[in-house]
Amino acid sequence: MDAILRVLIAGLVATIVLTVVLRGSQLMGLTRMDLPLILGLWVTRDRERAKFAGIFVHILVGWPLAAIYAGVFWLLGGASWWLGALLGLGHGAFVLLGVLPGLPGVHPRMASERTGPDPTRHLQPPGLAGLNYGRRTAVVTIIGHVLFGLVLGVLLR
Repeated sequence: MDAILRVLIAGLVATIVLTVVLRGSQLMGLTRMDLPLILGLWVTRDRERAKFAGIFVHILVGWPLAAIYAGVFWLLGGASWWLGALLGLGHGAFVLLGVLPGLPGVHPRMASERTGPDPTRHLQPPGLAGLNYGRRTAVVTIIGHVLFGLVLGVLLR
């Protein structure tokens, strides 16, 4: 039970760090990607409620990912900050090259590259590496995920 609690706490802290980096980058004008809005619009049509709901969705996604990191750490003989950062780099690349470009195919309120917006789809598609949200989106996404992994590596050591 102690190990599960440690993973839950570490996952919460790491996800909060990632969320702060991504949200802070948007507020500083480094990216137009609003991850809480994107995730929240998956569960509600109300854009104001979506921002709040999206934070909780992100935390819910962060916990199983933290468990996967913990499993990899265990398989590799232990956690460390550098291993966590390295896993975070791979995780960030997967998000940029796999998850973001695939979102229009599964998100109920996101336009696609081919069809564009209609009355029920209010979000611009991210495009490859999130480039539709700005050139720096990829950089801040990688930084956030490296920090996610680094925090997990430190807290699960």
